[in-house]
Amino acid sequence: MCYDIKASLEAQLKRAQRYGDRDAVREIEKKLLPFTDLPLHHASGFQHPKLLIYTDRSPEIPEVSVWGLIPHWVKDQQQLKKLWNNTLNARGETIFEKPSFRWAARHNRCIIYVDGFYEHHHYKGKTYPFYLYRKDLEPMAFAGLWSEWRDPETAEVINTFSIVTTEGNELLAKVHNNPRVKGPRMPLILPDELADKWLEPTTDDLDIKAVQELIRSYPAEAIEAHTVHRLRGKGYLGNVPEINEPVNYDELVF
Repeated sequence: MCYDIKASLEAQLKRAQRYGDRDAVREIEKKLLPFTDLPLHHASGFQHPKLLIYTDRSPEIPEVSVWGLIPHWVKDQQQLKKLWNNTLNARGETIFEKPSFRWAARHNRCIIYVDGFYEHHHYKGKTYPFYLYRKDLEPMAFAGLWSEWRDPETAEVINTFSIVTTEGNELLAKVHNNPRVKGPRMPLILPDELADKWLEPTTDDLDIKAVQELIRSYPAEAIEAHTVHRLRGKGYLGNVPEINEPVNYDELVF
């Protein structure tokens, strides 16, 4: 699963910097940054933070989006509140089948660039937070789904997204060992050379198959992990840079 992330402005703008010029990037910072919650040294999806995403309609210029996909068929705020926490993640194996995701899977795919993500490890009845990131320190490109929803009461249009997940690799099998969850999961991290393929339009079953072939575990040898400060409860430091500094837990054997 993926419910906790780190997302800096630098990571979020990596794609825009690659495709645009400095003036374009400065314009993005000026016009979009004030409407986000960046920087996110640690953010939980259950807080529904606002990030930047790159959509299939805007692959080079990011859009502000709220974490937690709201399907277009949601009728009102009451139905939204019941659903919202269940759409933070979308299982890659079933995105073309599930009612909440199948429209977005076909028509509205996106990429979310983050520095890394957090998972909890279970050991002797306690949980220990780990921070996972690319060994080369480059941003991770998460595959996502997005949707626009119009609030019938206020007419406000809300852009939202979900992070697609897949089967966890060998490293995630060690870290994400929650006994209540069947098998390890991890976000669908797209290799740099394949990221653009996630945004290509799907018009037939062959296109869908091509998307499904992208849904695979990221290599464990390309990811680093270390224990960090508590992400829950009394010891939580909050959304501060120190939150993902390495912390040694003497009692933990990993």
